[in-house]
Parts: sequence; C-alpha cells; structure tokens
Amino acid sequence: MALATRKDLRNVAIVAHVDHGKTTLVDAMLKQTGSFDAHTEVDDRVMDSNDLEREKGITILAKNTAIAYGGAHADGQTITINVVDTPGHADFGGEVERALSMVDGVVLLVDASEGPLPQTRFVLRKALEARLPVILAVNKTDRPDARIEAVEEEAHDLLLGLASDLAEEQPDLDVDAVLDVPTVYLSGRAGAASWQRPVDGELPDNEDLEPLFEAIVKHVPAPQYDDEHPLQAHVTNLDSSPFLGRIALLRVHHGTIRKGGTVAWVRKDGSVQNVRITELLLTKALTRYPAETAGPGDIVAIAGIEDITIGETIADSEDVRPLPVINVDEPAISMTIGANTSPLVGKVKGHKLTARIIKDRLDRELIGNVSLRVVDTGRPDSWEVQGRGELALAILVENMRREGFELTVGKPQVVTREVDGQTHEPFEHLTIDAPEEHLGAITQLLANRKGRMEGMSNHGTGWVRMEFIVPSRGLIGFRSEFMTTTRGTGIANAISHGYGPWAGQIVTRQSGSIVADRAGVATPFAIMNLQERMTFFVQPGAEVYEGMVVGENSRADDMEVNITKEKKLTNMRSSTADVMETMTPPRQLTLEECLEFAREDECVEVTPETVRIRKVELDSNLRKKAADRVKQQNK
Repeated sequence: MALATRKDLRNVAIVAHVDHGKTTLVDAMLKQTGSFDAHTEVDDRVMDSNDLEREKGITILAKNTAIAYGGAHADGQTITINVVDTPGHADFGGEVERALSMVDGVVLLVDASEGPLPQTRFVLRKALEARLPVILAVNKTDRPDARIEAVEEEAHDLLLGLASDLAEEQPDLDVDAVLDVPTVYLSGRAGAASWQRPVDGELPDNEDLEPLFEAIVKHVPAPQYDDEHPLQAHVTNLDSSPFLGRIALLRVHHGTIRKGGTVAWVRKDGSVQNVRITELLLTKALTRYPAETAGPGDIVAIAGIEDITIGETIADSEDVRPLPVINVDEPAISMTIGANTSPLVGKVKGHKLTARIIKDRLDRELIGNVSLRVVDTGRPDSWEVQGRGELALAILVENMRREGFELTVGKPQVVTREVDGQTHEPFEHLTIDAPEEHLGAITQLLANRKGRMEGMSNHGTGWVRMEFIVPSRGLIGFRSEFMTTTRGTGIANAISHGYGPWAGQIVTRQSGSIVADRAGVATPFAIMNLQERMTFFVQPGAEVYEGMVVGENSRADDMEVNITKEKKLTNMRSSTADVMETMTPPRQLTLEECLEFAREDECVEVTPETVRIRKVELDSNLRKKAADRVKQQNK
C-alpha cells in the first residue's frame, strides 16, 4: 500500500441556506476562470437548468461543474476544481447527502444579513458528520442591512454547537480543528472576495475571487488514493441521454476506469454482474466531453448499464470490493397519488391517465431520488408517496403535471411511528424572521398549531428572530396563513427536529369550503349573488361538477351552493336594470396552496391545464351519511 495524491484536482461542495447565493457564486467562478468557450452564451444562474428551479429561484437537484483554475495559487499548473452546487432546502436533503459523498471539503456560504438559518445547520451537520473540512464564506457583504461581524460570530457559534453535539457521538472528533476555519468575505454577484473584513454594506477590497480560490486550493485536501488498490467508484447521481440511455455519475475513489473496459457492477442487494463501459465522459464547465480514462478523485459519467441506481458500486472485475450504500434520513411527510377520478377526467386528448403509466412514472422517480419512497395502499389506482417535506412532494406532482399526467393527490399527512406502544410524530425546528409588530400574531398562530417557543432575539433593526419546535402536522398549510399574518414580510424556515409523542389534535383551518351541488358551468349571476359571503376559486364560464370545492366560506362549516344558477329573463323592465354590478376577481390557487388548503375529506385534482380541489366523496348524500356515522361513533 502506497498513498498517492492528485495535486491537480479538488472536489468541493458549496452548501448554504436557500437564497444565500450559491448558484450566483458558481456563475462568477466559471466566468472568472474562463471556463466557457468564447462563443458560448451564458445566462445568469446557469446551474439552475431545471424549469422549476428557475421559476422558484431555488436549487432542487445537486449538480456538478468543473472549473479549470490556473491562477496565482496554482503553482504553475492547471487545477481542476469540481464544484457541486447543492440544494439549500431540507426537503431535498437526499440531494445534499449524495453531493457530500462526492467531495473532500465544503464552502459554507452564509448571508451577511440573515446569518445561519435552519438549513445552514442541516447541511453543515452533514458535512461535519462526514469529517469534511469547512471554509466559511460570508456572502452579500454589500447588502445595506449587512452585519458581517455578528454573522461571523453566529457561524462560529453554530460550528461550536454542532461540534459539541457530534463529539458525544464521535469521541475521536477534533473539535479544535472543526472550529479553526478560514473565513473569506465576498459578494458573489459582484464576483469579488477578500481575506479582510469589509465595512458593513460595502464590497470586499479586492476585485476578483482569487482569495476564495486560494482557500479552496489550500484548505480542501487533494484526493488521496492507494496506487495498488483495485478500482472502486460510487454512483452518486443519475442522468439520461436520448443517445446513450441512462448515465451514471461516479466519484472514483481508487483505481482507473476505462472506456470500453469490463467492470464489476455491485447492486444494492449484494449481487455482482460484469458489465462493459460503453462511454466515459468528463466535465468541463457545464458540458461533458468523451474521455478514454479517469483516475482517483475524478467525477465522471458513464453509460452502458441500463438499470444502475444511486448508491451502487463500480469495482474491478477481478477484485470486487463494494463501497457502503449512501444513507439518507427517514421521510416525514406522505401523500396519496393516484389516477384522476373526477367527472372531467380525459377532457383533453393526449393526457396520461391510466394507473399503469402513473406507477411507471413513480418507479422512475425512485431511481434518481433516494429520499422518496412509494408504499402500496392496497388499491390498484393509488399509491402513498413518502418524502422529506411538503415542498419535495409538491415538486414531484408539478413535474408530473407538466409531463401531461392527470392525478388525484391527497392532503399531505405525517409519517408516524410506534415507540413503546405510543404513537410518535415528526417535529420541526422552525425559525421565523419577521417585523416585531407581528410578534403577538405569530405566537398565537403557532400556539394553535401546538408550537413551543424555544428562543427569541432582537437585533435592534425592527425585526425579531423566533425559534419554535412545532409538529410537522402544524406546518401543513402554515405558510399561506403566515404570509397573510405578516403581510408578506415574514420569512419562515423549518428543519427536522426528530420524533416525539403525538401532540394532540390540531385545527389548521378555521374556514369551511364552498362546494358545488351540481354539474354545469359557473355563471356570473350566481357568483355575484354569493360573493359577499365567500371567496371563489373559479371564474365565470369554468366547468364545475358536484362535490368540487369552488370557494372558501367565511364560516367554519362547509356550504353547498348552486354556482350554475342563471338569471331568469322576463318581459318586465326593472328600475335597477342599468345599475352595474361588480364581480370580485377569483382567488387563483397554485398547486402548493391547494395542497395546503385541502381538508382531510378533500383532495386535489391535478391536470396539465388546471388544478382543482374536490371532496373525496363527490355525492352529497353519501357525505352526509358518513358525517352522521362519525357523530354517532363520537357520542
């Protein structure tokens, strides 16, 4: 055994909270190193290649790029820096765990105003558990409300707290080494970084990102390998190509992988099969190019293995040594996804309707998404899909909707456990930043959802930061009510806090539903007669059916209405005939808002054209009988 080092290579992940500037920083790194060809047109946030990522402004999938650095600290050689851009949202934690298995160090990006937030804690804990060195980067120093020194102290406090927690689980952890982190101050948008702390609200005193590259080259260890060890590579991600089929992304740990070579494919169940590598691809900037060989530390893409999945191992066919499977946290939220069963199903030709096609699509999602699970419900047309959070499941449904699927989606529920004969449910650590005038309203809102305040701090800027422990159930449907309470100014972020005893009944919605009592077309006359007592979700001319939720009642009870009623025409002239009546515009709900709004006896009908809320049982008489049975049982 002889340890060797790849000095021409660094593998680093950029980890941070949502919207702290990871993707913008990667843009600047690519542009300053001349990684793009001269004729390449470059958009902002080039790493957010998914349509949903661009629309929502968040990173959903972990992606990698290769930067060729030949600056002042490269010692005359060209160093390839493989940068992995990770999601900042805890709902996509499976992506984070995969990304960290590919790298040898992390750049922890923290907003100079907001400071460390729950997802910062989440991704940083994962990095420390993997014993990865950390570089602290304080971003957006030019924000008018920047508080750089205080944020730096908060980040060190976070590191100390996490190191102390992990020291109990890992006694050999060097806490001093964890806390001794280099700190770089930067503005990703301006492409500037410095070792010197700038004045709050000002740009760094340097015009490029050279200090950040210096930190990566010096503090992220070059990949080490045993030059006598046989081939070992981990499958960390999947992609597809219309020409090559399924593509597996690998981190090569030992040995050399060759195009056209025969390797051992070690499946999750332990079985081994010899396969041939038909194509080998390396990355430059955002494009892949063919290569003949790749060595230890390289992040490569291979083709030729149709059924390969994440977490499996590519090994030497003569000396098979499997790597451990990638572990991810347990799912906390579930919802039922099935075929569309509404009366309006299949109105548009070409939609994907059948249960078999939906099941095939869910099975394909499982291949690349290690944090999702699909559980059989005992019915042939619906399945229970479990994930990290409400957003992750909503993203899956939105992607399927855009692909032409028609679905019936149930209200999100929590995944419970039985511990010593007692039901336990998941809890969340919720951090809220809001103007201090909303403090009382927010406290009342979370008290109704069984939230327990853990701490509160006021930075003297008119904003307060509150921390709560809340059952995950209490956060289903919370965000829309929270945004209304804070008039759109509040920021709420949650992360898993583990499981605890069942917190009791939570009433999350005080208002009732307005339900159509017959099929037909919504008329302006019916809507104008009813609009003073309720808010509608449908426009005049929209097709409705019995059992469809068409609005929100101002009272707690459900109300059935005839929204298709037309004005009776007579030959008598009315004295008020010329009085113009105004109609309030309907409230247009997004998919996420529909999932939040739906009650236990309601579900969401999703089609490529529209999203509707409906009762699970459409027939009014059957709903009444079911309600009577529940009342009798509760007596």
